[in-house]
Amino acid sequence: MDPNSETKILTSNPSETQNLEQQGSTGSSWLLLVAAGAASLSGLMLGYEMGVTSGVLLQLRGLLRLSCREQELLVSSPLLGALIICLAGGPILDRYGRRCSLLLSAALVVGGSIVLIAASSLITFTLGRVIVGMGTALSGSGACLYIAEISPRERRGLLVTLYEFMLVVGVMLGFSCSYAFTTLPHGWAYTFGLVIPPALLQISVLVFLPPSPRFLVTQGKVEQARTVLARMRGGAPEHVEKELLDIRTGIKEESEHSFWELFSTKANLRSRLLTGVALVFLQQATGQPNILSYASPLLRSVGFDSDAAATLASTGFGVVKVVGTIPAVLLVDSVGTKSFLCGGAVAMGMSLVALGALTHQSHTNLTSLCTSHTTLNHTRTAWDLNETSVDLGNSDIFLTDLPEQWSSEESQRTTRADDGVGESGGGSTYGGGSSLLKWASLISLLVYVAAFSISLGPMVYVVLSEIFPMGVRGRAVSVVSAVNWATNLLISMTFLTITEKIGVANVMFLYAAMSFVLLVFVIFCVPETKGRTLEEISKELAKK
Repeated sequence: MDPNSETKILTSNPSETQNLEQQGSTGSSWLLLVAAGAASLSGLMLGYEMGVTSGVLLQLRGLLRLSCREQELLVSSPLLGALIICLAGGPILDRYGRRCSLLLSAALVVGGSIVLIAASSLITFTLGRVIVGMGTALSGSGACLYIAEISPRERRGLLVTLYEFMLVVGVMLGFSCSYAFTTLPHGWAYTFGLVIPPALLQISVLVFLPPSPRFLVTQGKVEQARTVLARMRGGAPEHVEKELLDIRTGIKEESEHSFWELFSTKANLRSRLLTGVALVFLQQATGQPNILSYASPLLRSVGFDSDAAATLASTGFGVVKVVGTIPAVLLVDSVGTKSFLCGGAVAMGMSLVALGALTHQSHTNLTSLCTSHTTLNHTRTAWDLNETSVDLGNSDIFLTDLPEQWSSEESQRTTRADDGVGESGGGSTYGGGSSLLKWASLISLLVYVAAFSISLGPMVYVVLSEIFPMGVRGRAVSVVSAVNWATNLLISMTFLTITEKIGVANVMFLYAAMSFVLLVFVIFCVPETKGRTLEEISKELAKK
């Protein structure tokens, strides 16, 4: 139907117009929700991969006899893949669109997971996780942009934070599945394979969904963009025409931007880019990736005496992330991103100070983990999963008995064989002191995870989807994402090494200091975007 004729019909009868608007809004709400939900499956897959890391690490480090450097390689390999795809992801996002990028990323996740299921060596595991990392990283960038560009301004914050909500649900599922398959033969294979169904579901839904209206306008397909807007919004056609006009006007003003202008003073692009880069750097520098990736080993170090107990306790991180994200999703449009970021930074800093004090009091450190694995690695021969899989069901294939082995190699250490807790020559206990300190440390960690989940986790994605002009948004987000993954890679690859040098307590104090730096940065440098369209935000930032 011609849009003009549809406008005449709707304006001829006010009561009929109201009824049609209500019906159209209901239909469009369902379409909008399905599109946002399908894109948010990217968050579910990324979160799942983050959640399985620490539990699978406990299984594979015993099976493959991994040294600390090899453990860091296994943990950081998806981040390497994410960094690689981010360097090339901008042109893919801008040229082929967000929806096609999501389809490609889901295919990469499926392919990488198949490699992991069939893996039989550290090299194969690393390759599979690099491929999965490429898929989840491209998927994350594309999903946030797609959701932001299909959402009306009054629902944009809610729908973008839906991605973060799905991410934390994925983290919870990852921790839970790691625990469920801990004692099964080839349990790691089941854990890696469970990400395939949501990837296939995302592909099957996305093929029926339209591209974002803003992407269609950038490709010169204005009529298709009008049709998609009408389906997404419903209601009066004049509202659709007004939004389409705003999109076209904004894109026309921004179409002259080149990639290198991101680093220029034109429209304050360099300042916007630096804001995004600093925000994601601080997001990683406050320690969240290490808390998740090394959750189970860290919990073992504060007194949880077995792999199963540590993995089960780390599952609480996933539950807390889900619960903490719910208020962020529901209140972001009314409270605003800046308020959430400030409150979360304060809570994170205080909980990390408490955790540092507790671990210092209990003399907790991870030095024995690195030293002992390195010692074992010097005397081991090449292991292959096909040769050792028959022993997977035995308890000694996991690391619950390894502290006993370490104690025989270190003359200054005494061992309690019944609970696997040893005391090093340096006077520190692997078990982490009294039961009270153990549970207090766990509570501090949970508060820290909750504070991150209600603030820095979801709000960074909202800010990044709003502060860049449409013409360079894909490339800008790719640059910021590359910095994000590079920082994450650096922090994860050096966590065990740095902890060996300075101890857990000093690492926690360092993360706390970065949380307070984040607070100052948000107060002075992050704009408030509540209740504004993307075009209004872009115009205001261009003037500052």
